[in-house]
Amino acid sequence: MTDTAKMIADRYRLVDQVGQGAMGVVWRAHDERLDRMVAVKHLGHALVTDKVAGGRAMREARLTARLRHPHAITVHDVVEQDGKPYLIMEYLLSRSLADLLAEQSEFPPDRVASVGCQLASALAAAHAEGIVHRDVTPGNVLVTPAGVAKIADFGISRATGEGTVTGGGFIAGTPVYLAPEVAGGGEAGFPSDVFSLGATLYRALEGGPPFGTDENPIALLLRIARDEITPPRHSGPLAEALVRMLHRDPEQRPTMVETHELLTAVAEGQPLPPPRPGRERTATRLIRIPRPRRKIPMASAAGLCLLAIGVLIGTSLSPGDTIIASPAAPAIESSPTASSTEVPSGCAAQYQVTNSWPGGYQVLVTVRNDESSPLSGWVVHWTLPTGHSISNVWDGAVTVRGSSVAVNSANWNASLKADSSTTFGLIALMHSGDGLDKPTLTCETL
Repeated sequence: MTDTAKMIADRYRLVDQVGQGAMGVVWRAHDERLDRMVAVKHLGHALVTDKVAGGRAMREARLTARLRHPHAITVHDVVEQDGKPYLIMEYLLSRSLADLLAEQSEFPPDRVASVGCQLASALAAAHAEGIVHRDVTPGNVLVTPAGVAKIADFGISRATGEGTVTGGGFIAGTPVYLAPEVAGGGEAGFPSDVFSLGATLYRALEGGPPFGTDENPIALLLRIARDEITPPRHSGPLAEALVRMLHRDPEQRPTMVETHELLTAVAEGQPLPPPRPGRERTATRLIRIPRPRRKIPMASAAGLCLLAIGVLIGTSLSPGDTIIASPAAPAIESSPTASSTEVPSGCAAQYQVTNSWPGGYQVLVTVRNDESSPLSGWVVHWTLPTGHSISNVWDGAVTVRGSSVAVNSANWNASLKADSSTTFGLIALMHSGDGLDKPTLTCETL
């Protein structure tokens, strides 16, 4: 049987090959059970033996399945066929950024910023889960015709506390986009992902990678390790943001959350936030509230960054955790009766599940001012179903106490005119149970 039309795990019929890299071959396939298109990735044997390939595939699936984000390719399942592991992933009708740049050597700054803030949002969420991508390159960035960008292939990433997924001296990552500390033999970490994203965006802006190219990979690695970067030809806020991301000292680079803030400011035509000395390097327990949105000439850039804003939450919370949001939007502690059926005062909240997958779901909550006069703040309360927990929240400040949830307005969306509305979003995880019943929400004005 040829690979085309081959059936994987009695369910996924291969249609055509859509990609190939160092970590394996990717096929477009038809899910015969759910009647949908998926991507099927078969790990290659150039880097691993059959014995370890299964372990690596399971690790990749376990790591990537933690991450559910609008700008990261989703892993649905891992299966075996003839003793070989296959990853079943989201299929996205798209082209890689590498292919797009092969046709158009460089992109205008607004398009680069749009792609960058989308990717930074997904990578910030990954970092919050302890996942280092380790191979952020144009080849691992997928872009749809509408300009939506998603980061793919966490296959050589690893999570904090898990063993490295490479061995035998293999350097994980595409050399031309490696951070200097990794090229010099150091460990890849969150700052190296920031550098690699900066190098990817530099390539899109400048028409070539920051260290140039060389057919001799050893010479290239030495040049990277010595930080012999080619100064950017462009000037302006995007170039300044990239220079910060490409700093030789990992401790002087912005975090991925701060990177998202920088790129969003560029996309929206706002001043860049200043560097923050002495910033905390831990990616977990971090909640940031987005700045107010304003229109700019490049509407698609700002719109896509707004779609990406779920970035800034980043940590999985157990039902017993209490989370305090950014000082810019103080959280409200919820009480055990926060989700009671008391009559809402001045506002109403509507709860809608917009996406779901095994083990989790995404929710959009619309808050509406029902008063005839403006309101200056609001808070929405509800009770989580048993076995559920909040993972990500954006456009609001969240506090979780036991099963009680309270989401308070951010500074920028607190004020609502009469008969107007705003929204916030969240991602929830299901540790047990599978019910998606809508909870009873109460909305109070402040």
